[in-house]
Amino acid sequence: MVLKGLCERIVSSKCSSKSSTETVDNTQVPVYSKAGSSDCKFPKASLWSSIFTSGFSVVETYSESSASEKKAVPSRSSGWAAAVRKVVTGGSMRRFQERVLGSSRTDISSSDGDIWLLGVCHKISQQESTGDVDTSNGLASFEQDFSSKILVTYRKGFDAIGDTKYTSDVNWGCMLRSSQMLVAQALLFHKLGRSWRKPIDKPLDKEYIDVLQLFGDSEASAFSIHNLLQAGKGYGLAVGSWVGPYAMCRTWEVLARKKNDLGEPPLPMAIYVVSGDEDGERGGAPVVCIEDASKRCSEFSSGLAAWTPLLLLVPLVLGLDKVNPRYIPLLRSTFKFPQSLGIMGGKPGASTYIIGVQNEKAFYLDPHDVQQVVNISGDTQEPTGTSSYHCNVMRHIPLDSIDPSLAIGFYCRDKGLLVTLANFKCSILTANI
Repeated sequence: MVLKGLCERIVSSKCSSKSSTETVDNTQVPVYSKAGSSDCKFPKASLWSSIFTSGFSVVETYSESSASEKKAVPSRSSGWAAAVRKVVTGGSMRRFQERVLGSSRTDISSSDGDIWLLGVCHKISQQESTGDVDTSNGLASFEQDFSSKILVTYRKGFDAIGDTKYTSDVNWGCMLRSSQMLVAQALLFHKLGRSWRKPIDKPLDKEYIDVLQLFGDSEASAFSIHNLLQAGKGYGLAVGSWVGPYAMCRTWEVLARKKNDLGEPPLPMAIYVVSGDEDGERGGAPVVCIEDASKRCSEFSSGLAAWTPLLLLVPLVLGLDKVNPRYIPLLRSTFKFPQSLGIMGGKPGASTYIIGVQNEKAFYLDPHDVQQVVNISGDTQEPTGTSSYHCNVMRHIPLDSIDPSLAIGFYCRDKGLLVTLANFKCSILTANI
């Protein structure tokens, strides 16, 4: 089975039971995304034959899409541009998006079991619980946890990207935005810990504001869409074109190597992209070993440290037109890992950031909301625009409906928190589908 060994290493975690509420005013206005096949330079006829091989485990103790063809945004005539603008600002956009993502749901049923959100269990089941798990405020805890996650969406009105006239990423930037959300969450884990929640009635944490500023929509922001496109040119990233999970992961790897004006790396952690044969271009078996991880950390620290915090990105192709059903239970189990950063994926041509699961449901943050560009200042007294980086609309789609071309993320803070087993191996069985 897929990821079998990986899931067998999942340790028992106590469910989160912290109670507090938060309301974030954020109206979802989805945009039309044309359906198409998922990215990639991977041929979909091949499956990864193994994953996470050798003496490396992503289990630690918890202490606190692109289409196969690039499609540019149409701009052939002013009439077509006007029609696009009408769609972007009109109420019909939800119907357009649902043609791609399918009809998303916002209901949450306690009868469907507990919710796992990036390594934390929210106990909302009506079934009698045992032990010291408090189930009284499980739903409220989940809602605040969900709404505290950083949402990055389409923006309009930013400075033109490079030498182009693009001042918006509407209809083509969803995979870039999904990847920004995953990395933003890794930074929150790193700076503030997994238990952090966006405060309601007190000043915002400076570290939180610092994270948001990194994802602004200008060249001055280290992880802006402008800089991502520049870093990803070698992997086919281009303004107005869709991109897939593999190219997106490699782009972050390139961007993380760049130094700022002070000679410092933009990320406070190393990035390790796990890929298979042919450098991931044709699938293959992704192999992870402690030696390779240590090498990335040593390179990141310029040889000054044997280990640094590590962002692990694993691009995968798990089927043809849809995920092979045998992989679903094991994909679901990855959300139980304390260092889970979720999944960049969605439907062909419509990427989302999947952050939680409840039985067969996949909860996601949706980048297909079109919002005006904002400037996040250093003021921690609720700076203008921070609400646009959060959402309390908890949408979900069936886990088995996501595109088979996806990328899974993990944040590993400390080598000492990794469980190293000499014979640890997790294989994806090759299948003819």
